[in-house]
Amino acid sequence: MAAGIRGTRPTGPGPTATPDPSSTPRPPLGRELLLVSALFLVYKFGRLFANGHELRAFHNADRIWEAERAVHLPGEGSVQALLMHGEALVRTANTYYAAVHFPATIAFLAWLYWRRPDHYLWSRRVLALLTAAALALHLLMPLAPPRMLDATGLVDTARVYGPSVYGATPATDSMANQFAAMPSLHFGWALMVAIGLIAATRTRWRWLWLLHPALTLLVIVGTANHYWFDALAAAALLGVALAVVRTPGTGPSVPGPAMSGQAASGAAAPGPAASGIATPEPVLRPAAPRPAEVLR
Repeated sequence: MAAGIRGTRPTGPGPTATPDPSSTPRPPLGRELLLVSALFLVYKFGRLFANGHELRAFHNADRIWEAERAVHLPGEGSVQALLMHGEALVRTANTYYAAVHFPATIAFLAWLYWRRPDHYLWSRRVLALLTAAALALHLLMPLAPPRMLDATGLVDTARVYGPSVYGATPATDSMANQFAAMPSLHFGWALMVAIGLIAATRTRWRWLWLLHPALTLLVIVGTANHYWFDALAAAALLGVALAVVRTPGTGPSVPGPAMSGQAASGAAAPGPAASGIATPEPVLRPAAPRPAEVLR
């Protein structure tokens, strides 16, 4: 009986463990290529669908410009003045605006898919939610960029110095909706790329990824493609998306392996009371008389 009790193992649940994000299997590549391609197509054609509201777009632009001055934000012209010191600098900023936005986001998702599948799923969901919210705002609030607003006194650097991704006539541009300045998905996606890489890596240099959204902010404002409020709106929508989508490694714990005995757990084996098995009380018997007492 004692041997049986000593070998009894606890029947309750074992310790819990948090799932390792790096152990998440990669989702099917074909499905992910279709989903990511659909995300970019929705972004592209959704902006075109929101086109054709020029009067509202310029009216909203006047209100945004006045609101920025009312809260004493620095003028976008101060940033553009930094770029106008040399034509090479202006062209570099225009090239960054035109050529970095999509490739950087695609490279970010590809690296996460290969090296951090759990962070890939998280980032893809956040980007999809951010893009959907941005397209809804484009429909609700068409906005002309500052390069089109005479009151700003800003130069359309892409049209003057090149390269440009927009048509010469915004109202008839069939490649892009130029009246979808708010929010700036250039900045929103760049900020998510930085946040995603910081969360997925452990090197002490990972915080340098914040230079990407910082440089993107200077470029979109300095080239007169966006207002400060466009970037603030993108950051706010991204914050909501991050709050909604669960961060990798913060979900409910999963049951861990059961304890394998005293050596594995470092704790004493459960006694009879802990195992729920009752033990009989000892029976007291009278001691046998010694030989001297019998003779007496």
